[in-house]
Amino acid sequence: MDDGMACEKFGRKDLNYQYWRWQPHDCDLPRFNGEAMLKMLRGKRLVFVGDSLNRNQWVSMVCLVEKHIPPEMKSLHFEYNGSLVTFKATEYNSSIDFYWAPLLVESNCDDPWSHRIQDRVVRVDAIEKHARHWADADILVFNSYIWWRWLKVKILWGSFESPDGNYEELEVLRVYEMVLKTWSDWLEAHVNRTNTKLFFVSMSPTHAWAEGWGNSGDQNCYNETEPISKEGYWGRDSDPNMMRIVGKAISRLKTRGLEVQMVNITQLSEYRKEAHSSIYRKHWDPLTEEQLAKPQSYADCIHWCLPGVPDVWNQFLYAYLSSYR
Repeated sequence: MDDGMACEKFGRKDLNYQYWRWQPHDCDLPRFNGEAMLKMLRGKRLVFVGDSLNRNQWVSMVCLVEKHIPPEMKSLHFEYNGSLVTFKATEYNSSIDFYWAPLLVESNCDDPWSHRIQDRVVRVDAIEKHARHWADADILVFNSYIWWRWLKVKILWGSFESPDGNYEELEVLRVYEMVLKTWSDWLEAHVNRTNTKLFFVSMSPTHAWAEGWGNSGDQNCYNETEPISKEGYWGRDSDPNMMRIVGKAISRLKTRGLEVQMVNITQLSEYRKEAHSSIYRKHWDPLTEEQLAKPQSYADCIHWCLPGVPDVWNQFLYAYLSSYR
């Protein structure tokens, strides 16, 4: 369990967030079955590629299946400077991996431990540095959203190692579109259309502002214990334009004979203001006196407690993979 997600371990007493389940209109989701999931993964490599929200989902998936594996038949490995983390299920000859690539292409945020950088810089046409680590995957689950929440992003035309690179600053949606084209082109050129299953997870909402569900302008997810009950609630930090760009990229790939399934987690997660890590996590930097005096100032309203919401995302993934059999 990642200490950024282990809310009960770090003092959360209200545990109701663990028991809410998503019930869509007009259909029932199959219950997640860890043993059945492992059997679907027999002889396969499942890789989650993206940012810390995708790591949130990866941790959830490992927790959901590992209890069905004897201790001597499972292991965890960190490779490639920590960017690649591999959970191996030896009995099933399978692995469930997470690869850190928050902007999908090469960027100045590629170090998984040292990436608190305000000025995002990407090489929009450079993906191979990352892609070689997931090229042999049988199931790929991508995401990339929260790191794009800026007005503008810098593009580097050249190498990070070269002093001769040229920089260009563009509006973020335009850069996101360019990156997804590079991503799409790589998939089209390298993916086995017959065997590889491809997914893109939609944006994970934040609850840093209480607009629409609270009375205070500076209220956030801190101290929240109940979901939002207003059907159709949509938070201010969820940008549908970004997911439309993803949708267009997926549609273009479909016309070229490559299927990518969008896993739409956004609306169901919008309701779950009470399910974030908030203050109940490990703090890697010492908290200041000012922060301690005002806990909501350091509440994490981006990531999710586990068990919790990401388990439902994996329930979706399980349902999709079950339908392919």
